[in-house]
Amino acid sequence: MFWGCFSWYGVGPLVVVPGNLNSEKYCDILDNEMLPTMWRLYGDSEALFQDDNATCHVSRFTMGWYEENNVRRLVWPAQSPDLNPIENLWDELERRLRGRRDRLQNLPALIRALQEEWDRIPETVLQQLVESLPRRIQAVIKAKGGPTKY
Repeated sequence: MFWGCFSWYGVGPLVVVPGNLNSEKYCDILDNEMLPTMWRLYGDSEALFQDDNATCHVSRFTMGWYEENNVRRLVWPAQSPDLNPIENLWDELERRLRGRRDRLQNLPALIRALQEEWDRIPETVLQQLVESLPRRIQAVIKAKGGPTKY
């Protein structure tokens, strides 16, 4: 399993998550990866953080971490992949990986290739995903919460 984040300004690190992700592991990733990325990309400016409302993302432990670290979260419905642009970014990463000519014969080679492709994703792709949020919201409203093209 991998964890990653992105914004208008760029991608954050792609993190290999060994085993199952629980609240403690998730908060470690937030501490060591997400916060430094937000500071690097936004400085003292305000930013909203979006996750996918997985159980470990909204546990009491994690919610306490958000509060302690003054992280503002984008509030949105659970189980709404249509509203989360990182799902499209994962698809982009998979397309890029499939387009590679080299054969990835072991896990370290796969991880290395994923990291290389992650780092090559152009800012324009990220910006298009961020700009798609209002359209995503409208599409979900129009579909009355049902599936959309996103």
